[in-house]
Amino acid sequence: MTKNLHANHRKRVRARFINEGSLDNFEEHQILELLLFYAVPRRDTNELAHRLIIEYGNLYNLMNAKPEDIIKRCKVSETTAVLISMLPYVFRRFLNSNFNVKGPKIDSFNSAYKYLKSLLVGKTFESFYMLCLNINKELVKEVKISDGVTNSTVVYMEKVVGDALLFNSSFVIIGHNHPNGNNKPSNADVEVTMKIRNALEYVNIKVLDHIIICNDDYFSFAKKDLCNLSY
Repeated sequence: MTKNLHANHRKRVRARFINEGSLDNFEEHQILELLLFYAVPRRDTNELAHRLIIEYGNLYNLMNAKPEDIIKRCKVSETTAVLISMLPYVFRRFLNSNFNVKGPKIDSFNSAYKYLKSLLVGKTFESFYMLCLNINKELVKEVKISDGVTNSTVVYMEKVVGDALLFNSSFVIIGHNHPNGNNKPSNADVEVTMKIRNALEYVNIKVLDHIIICNDDYFSFAKKDLCNLSY
């Protein structure tokens, strides 16, 4: 009877993850309990998960501990300790694997316009995107920086710099749309371009261009030699 209770509990926890599609609403011990299902096949892992979290204080400290330390402090099997401690390395490989996928080369006004148009055309509100490029100017990641209203959007410098660094960018191209039908940059557009250029320049990432999409037309800062941007 106990075995069936454990089996049903595991099934419910797995079903919750599948239904919610994330771990955002899970407590740390619940995340760990779910993970331990795959190292401890026939025991209740809830108590063990609580004990591990209490011993290390949080998931971050636990997952950064060496397997031998987890075995010694928490009296768990080598299988359990290795599963827990290898996760940060799996996460790093997961993120780094994205850098090995070559996207299209974006190294001109025209190629930048075409790519950003596919993201922005037809939107009735302003959206701001950043294209993260590697040293060969191949797309690594497209990042939505923000959505706004019909004639403005807010750009958070922390997100711009953080995402550019996260994806190991050598170059970036920024772009947004003007749903109002005017493709000319506003004073605010010029100001935010300078802020982004200066912030990324500080971490050795070059802004190649800022493209404004307006229906079937566009404005390129680099093409107009504005804000000292160039390819």
